[in-house]
Amino acid sequence: MTTPLRPLSTGELLDATFSLYRRHFVLFVGLIAVPYLVILPFQILNIVIQPAGFRFSVTSALLVLVIAVAALVASAASQGATMIAVSHVYLGRPVTVTEALSRIRSRLPGLLLLTFVIGMGVGVGLILLLVPGIIFALMWSLAVPVAVLEDEGVFKSLSRSVELTQGSRMRILLICVLFLLATWIVGVLFGLPVGVIVFMSMMQHGPATALPGWVQVLNVGMSFITHCLVGPLMTIGIAVLYYDVRVRKEAFDLQLMMTTLDGPGAQPPDSQAGA
Repeated sequence: MTTPLRPLSTGELLDATFSLYRRHFVLFVGLIAVPYLVILPFQILNIVIQPAGFRFSVTSALLVLVIAVAALVASAASQGATMIAVSHVYLGRPVTVTEALSRIRSRLPGLLLLTFVIGMGVGVGLILLLVPGIIFALMWSLAVPVAVLEDEGVFKSLSRSVELTQGSRMRILLICVLFLLATWIVGVLFGLPVGVIVFMSMMQHGPATALPGWVQVLNVGMSFITHCLVGPLMTIGIAVLYYDVRVRKEAFDLQLMMTTLDGPGAQPPDSQAGA
């Protein structure tokens, strides 16, 4: 069933995000878990290679680089696939984890470049005066859904995000802060047992002693589970924000309604065509 589109208050937007997450829990968790499962073996291998702590070697340095690159690819793939999944849910069309990930595969290079450009811009802004970085992050907060759902290039996605977010940036800031807070709380709750184990190990062996390998593996595993559980929320929230802003600025709900009335052969609105 197609999700009715209309302007949402901040509370309604948060409720819509959590409702989508609950109703499609396996789908959204799977879209995070599958890409990040590729990274787990490398993280465990890194623990095996240097179980005694931090010792520099060419092998370990290369492995850290591989993990970093794989994490960037996994992040781009999971975010893009989640955007596609939300789009399908809004149209009432079925979608699986495999289908969403396969649809994003050809767009990965563009998404990686877009993520890099945003990261560099926001990072430089944060280093310089902090406030410019926050402003850039808000201005470009809808660039990923634009790139995925409207099939736009890097700079077009950035400029369109600037246009869409005008007049809504304080609202976007509030929503992002709330999601970050929720993510932090869940992370603390899931990380608490591992933290207790780490503390007991340090008390027993001394703070200068490296943690046992099994504790490090447990920490990696718990981090993976936490990320899979809370990672989809921000991305779903940004996707819902994208639709809400388009409804407010471009009457996207009317566009979708007219497309539905025109019959099954009608072309969908541009933000759905690429999904």
